[in-house]
Amino acid sequence: MSVRELVVLGTASQVPTRHRNHNGYVLLWDGEGFLFDPGEGTQRQMVRAGVAAHDLNRLCVTHFHGDHSLGLAGVIQRVNLDAVPHPVTAHFPASGQRFFDRLRYATAYRERVPLRVEPVAADGVLARTGSYTLSARRLSHPVESFGYRLVEPDGRRMVPELLARAGVSGPDVGRLQRAGELRGVRLADVSTPRPGQRFAFVMDTRMCDGVWELAEGCDLLVIESTFTDEDAALAREHGHLTAGQAGRVAAGSGVRHLVLTHFSQRYPDPAVFAGQARAAGFTGELTVARDLQRVPLPRRRTASE
Repeated sequence: MSVRELVVLGTASQVPTRHRNHNGYVLLWDGEGFLFDPGEGTQRQMVRAGVAAHDLNRLCVTHFHGDHSLGLAGVIQRVNLDAVPHPVTAHFPASGQRFFDRLRYATAYRERVPLRVEPVAADGVLARTGSYTLSARRLSHPVESFGYRLVEPDGRRMVPELLARAGVSGPDVGRLQRAGELRGVRLADVSTPRPGQRFAFVMDTRMCDGVWELAEGCDLLVIESTFTDEDAALAREHGHLTAGQAGRVAAGSGVRHLVLTHFSQRYPDPAVFAGQARAAGFTGELTVARDLQRVPLPRRRTASE
């Protein structure tokens, strides 16, 4: 299977620290790259993480607060400077069109790469390919905000023993997969169901229906946990989640790997976020994100999982 992993560029919330850059996350998925919420310093963090402008196919902004979007100007200019050989698509809340335009044309540069501008105005599917469906769901924040979800189509896993028993080998395996039947052998006879992988990116938001819809059944969930549970009132006032709330969502949604991020500078010890997510009932794999960390998607589920 092609590389599918998350590259963490930055993990701070509004104020960066000596060890945490502003937001920035790249999802590598079968040869495509999705850059989520490029805050200040994203271009520099990409260099440090070994991510090139050529790796980027989509820019996905959840909302137009500076820690999630001020890096757009540099990234768009870098895409053009490096003459990326493919079109790049930008998704962002439609209500923030003026902010996107200002960032896109913040300074003079030569536009050399087609930038497809596809604002998000409502819940729904943004793109559909053979490898994934990208969709958005509205979140609850003081400014309009959307989360993103990537879902691979369900498929079939070929079983070598069944193929051998049916006398199917070599190029005939591919023909059977494409046609569904070959010389009386059905695809279902020599394979098992293969659930598609699911990824979601949930940033600045209070608890709302969109959070649950995005998280449902995810193999990898990247979610903000700006505050600890002791500051739940402050989190709600400013439109954020606590670590315990993030853990409860992951536990209730069947998430396999939970990535906590977007931490307030007020908390010096990141271990407290993991502890509160566990206390909320999450028992799966858990990562408290660090800058420049790489997080692979979990192995595929089996049909029985």
